[in-house]
Amino acid sequence: MTEPITDRGAALLVVLLTGQAMASMDTSIAAVAAPAIRADLAGPPAVQQLVLAGYTLTFAVLVVTGARLGARHGYGRIFLLGLAGFSLASLACGLAPGPVALVLARAVQGAAAALLVPQVLSLIQASFTGVARARAIGAYSVVLALGVAAGQVVGGLLVTLDPGGLTWRTAFLVNVPVGAVLLPVGRRVLAALPGAPPRRESLDLPGVLLLAAAMLILVLPLVLGRDLDWPAWTMPAAVAAGLVGLRLFLGHEGRRARRGADPLLDVAVLRHPGVPAGLLACCLVMGCYAGFLFVLTLRLQDGFGFTALAAGLAFLPYAAGFALCGLAVPRLPDRVRGVLPVVGPVVLATVVVALAWLSRAGWPWAPGSALLLAGGAAHAAAFSPLVSRLAGVVPVNSAAALSALVSTGTLLAAVLGVTAVGGLHLALTAAAHPPAPVALAPAGLTAALLLFGALAARRAPHPTPPPPTRSPSSAHGAVDHEDVVGRRDAPAR
Repeated sequence: MTEPITDRGAALLVVLLTGQAMASMDTSIAAVAAPAIRADLAGPPAVQQLVLAGYTLTFAVLVVTGARLGARHGYGRIFLLGLAGFSLASLACGLAPGPVALVLARAVQGAAAALLVPQVLSLIQASFTGVARARAIGAYSVVLALGVAAGQVVGGLLVTLDPGGLTWRTAFLVNVPVGAVLLPVGRRVLAALPGAPPRRESLDLPGVLLLAAAMLILVLPLVLGRDLDWPAWTMPAAVAAGLVGLRLFLGHEGRRARRGADPLLDVAVLRHPGVPAGLLACCLVMGCYAGFLFVLTLRLQDGFGFTALAAGLAFLPYAAGFALCGLAVPRLPDRVRGVLPVVGPVVLATVVVALAWLSRAGWPWAPGSALLLAGGAAHAAAFSPLVSRLAGVVPVNSAAALSALVSTGTLLAAVLGVTAVGGLHLALTAAAHPPAPVALAPAGLTAALLLFGALAARRAPHPTPPPPTRSPSSAHGAVDHEDVVGRRDAPAR
């Protein structure tokens, strides 16, 4: 068994996961603050919707490019660049004098997140091995999955307490002091990792443009269409056109790789046995979670009269279940971890249906909280071991490609989950159906997708035994052949 996470590894993990949490929470923090933003700033509805959608759109379009820039210039260097840009953009959001300035700042914030986020998993894969890596990925999964829920609670608290009379502005300004502290700490922690000369790969500009166009076509109608009353046919048409664009992009990348040129996304990572199925299972679980969270939030606020803060607090048992299970999974025997990705989605599907049935006419506090606790644990069981296993079978020199696929896939899955499951809930509500169908139909769709995810998880990579024990000098597992921080002179300890 390899050594546990050392103090130096723990410091690195704190820096990485704090940056990930800032990016993950920002969407839901802004959503909670949206009513206050609309009340304070004038502007047409389209501009107001772009305040929320601008972040998601730019992140989705640029995240794969951000992963490639990390591999090209050093994961640590691009992480710090993204963190600095995210903090400055948050300041610009908090000081925005009008809606147009706020939309532009939100777009920059999303672009900065696209630089920051993919480096987190890449640095974890390059800096930890064995049990230490499994535990680090468990903590990463907790932050990745629960960032949206945590953002609801934090955003609700900030808007409710209204510190300094700044109303919605505190939802963005809260990132500034965190970034100001994290940047110097991050520079010091990342500089302590061994570095290698950067790999001066050419950037695939045609691939960047092709992927950006495909992602924009796919995500834009899904994010904005419902709020702006676009025709119903635009959403399936966008999904079809976007998928065609993504297929063209993958074909372009495959041809580029066969010619010996550097691809924007190393599609060879998808040829590892079980990796496509594992990624599909991860995306299905995260998409169902996003749709479930969206519907539950709407039902609590619109159906049962909860405030945004109360709705966020009601979700805390789910967060607790996820955190406890996610951190416990790496300590379980291999044979148990091997079945969790299959059992987890089945249990979560059962929880979703049971919760929908019990909450047809009101929120059942005691059984509802118990079910949410079990649902969070099942979600962690379904997601965390899969990410760890994918990282274990993919070579370290493909870390950027895996990170890009996980980041992009889970983001698209979340958008699609909200569109499909949330759209069904909104359609049934608008048609004034009785409470039982409104509650059960979205739950049934979510459960069906989760069961399909369990089938995909059966084909995912199986656990492998940990590598031989390393010497104490390399207990944190940093690799020598990967440019972790992008600095030639970084001291190796």
